[in-house]
Amino acid sequence: MRVLFYILFLIPFFLLGQTKKTYKIRTIAFYNIENLFDTKNDTLVFDDERTPNGNYNWTHKRYQKKIEHISKVLSEIGQDLTNTSPDIIGLCEVEKRAVLDDLVQHQNLQNKDYGIIHLDSPDERGIDVAFLYKKASFIPNTFKSHQLLLFNEEGFRDYTRDQLVVSGFLDEELLFFIVNHWPSRSGGESRSKPYRRKAAELNNRIIDSIKRISPLAKIISMGDFNDDPRDTSFKKILKTKGKIRQLDSLSLFNPMEKLYNKGIGSLAYRDKWNLFDQFFFTSNLITNKKDSYTFWKAAVYSPNYLKTANGKYKNYPFRTYVGTTYQGGYADHFPIYLYLIKENN
Repeated sequence: MRVLFYILFLIPFFLLGQTKKTYKIRTIAFYNIENLFDTKNDTLVFDDERTPNGNYNWTHKRYQKKIEHISKVLSEIGQDLTNTSPDIIGLCEVEKRAVLDDLVQHQNLQNKDYGIIHLDSPDERGIDVAFLYKKASFIPNTFKSHQLLLFNEEGFRDYTRDQLVVSGFLDEELLFFIVNHWPSRSGGESRSKPYRRKAAELNNRIIDSIKRISPLAKIISMGDFNDDPRDTSFKKILKTKGKIRQLDSLSLFNPMEKLYNKGIGSLAYRDKWNLFDQFFFTSNLITNKKDSYTFWKAAVYSPNYLKTANGKYKNYPFRTYVGTTYQGGYADHFPIYLYLIKENN
């Protein structure tokens, strides 16, 4: 493996009185970017409404503004500590590879040199998940999409997003990432709940399959799960834990549960905040080893410019559309992020 030499941002921590330690820090982010479609009609998917002549009047001007907006957000996540954009970014509601090329080539991100991993999924709306990585800090090793097989009450296939698995080396340390966009609550939470249970079961199988090959694998699952941290899919199927003291070697830790308990959300609906956008990961990402990355903290990224300024939806995410009415905002979700740190020798 080739060795990359680069400058890493150093964060000072003051521990044990006057003892000074410095750490490398890496930012992992996830963002549901609300229907990033190009303006062309693709005859293989139901994207007709997301064209200039469709119900959304999705013009090239609006598309360019969306690219500018999303690239600005991504360029600023975690910047207050690292002075740069995230090293790893998971995305959902992406139509195709071409929109990702436009995104990373925008002047807001162009000099960050992001690589792209994207595979088309069978989703009926034509939206996928994607994985962006800084080539200077992450070297991909393998990637694969896993289909979520769902069938409706009549026995017909209900096509939805794949779960994308990427492995690679973050500063020469092997990590696994799963990017998710689980089935929505369309038709009601109770009616759609079995679909998300199936998605959680698939996530479990993926994690188990990785662990069978590499028992000490460090795995981070992230996405828009369309469930909150305390819902059945997390607590009963994935059996995530929200407190570090509850963990054992087989546990999955969900740092978003603590935020959710404080009333923090990433999207709002009918005057209720939900935290559908989450990270959870294997417990070995919480470690005292000095030569290994460990979880530090997670947060929802919600600066004022991402919030609706006034009116009925004040402080909700400033959306691109409400229904078919163009708002000119960013997305209907706030992004989330976490920090991994490692002590410098």
